[in-house]
Amino acid sequence: MISVKGLTKDYEKTRALDGIDFQVSEGAFFALLGPNGAGKSTTIEIISTLKGKSAGDVAINGSVLGKDDDAIRKAIGVVFQYSTLDEDLTAYENLMLRGLFYTDDKAAIQKRIETLQEFLGFESYVNRRIKTLSGGQKRKIDIARALLHEPRILLLDEPTTGLDPQSRENIWELVLELKRKTNMTIVLTTHYMEEVSDCDQVIILHEGKIRAEDSAEALRAKHATDKLRALPKDNRLKEALSRENIKFSTVQNTLHIPLKDSFEGVQYVERFKDLIETFEIVKGTMDDVFLNITGRKLSDYDERLN
Repeated sequence: MISVKGLTKDYEKTRALDGIDFQVSEGAFFALLGPNGAGKSTTIEIISTLKGKSAGDVAINGSVLGKDDDAIRKAIGVVFQYSTLDEDLTAYENLMLRGLFYTDDKAAIQKRIETLQEFLGFESYVNRRIKTLSGGQKRKIDIARALLHEPRILLLDEPTTGLDPQSRENIWELVLELKRKTNMTIVLTTHYMEEVSDCDQVIILHEGKIRAEDSAEALRAKHATDKLRALPKDNRLKEALSRENIKFSTVQNTLHIPLKDSFEGVQYVERFKDLIETFEIVKGTMDDVFLNITGRKLSDYDERLN
């Protein structure tokens, strides 16, 4: 459905994308994961024909970027990082206006809006002005706007940026429901680790280059390690682990013990249960994956920006 070969984008002396290659199959849930400045939004802007490329070849739904751009625009729907809705119009007026870009048949647009408001759940505020809506409500209208013309590909550029945790969860449930009920190809960019856990294919993008590519589960299995976190009753646990040459680190009085798998953690707990106050076995995370691949945690970039 999407083919990208050698995609490069230069801004004067800065190279935002450095010859990246990837393929997205029809019906796939695909994610570009990386910090701000990694090149994620630039990739989406190029794919959606909004920005020119410096080099490389891109094909969308069989259409060649730079040659068949009108056909590409018909095949894609885009939810940008920041809303493009008219704040002074109602949700309905925004959607009707957008629909008129594709057809003069207002009855057909009305029917499509009714279908979307039922599926996305915005019936109660379809006639309210955008400026009166919450962030999560606006995001639903953004998604409806992208789906008006029934695209084959939906591009989501950091769709939950700026939303509160509850709104983020609601939007994410909506995206997963859309994936379950359609065969639409979904391309997501995000810097939230938890948002890629359900993706078929994840690319880790860092400083304009692809550092790794696989399913989220395969990346975790290859690049992350399960841990046993144990709060010791006293120093005897450290002494016992040291005697048996079991590696551990200490974080705020809690011992972190890397594991081959979760079963090894169960064995440690059973062996040292008299020395442990409390414990938990923690699965390797996508943050661990990013750290092991790039040398930095993705969360470090968020802290740097705050």
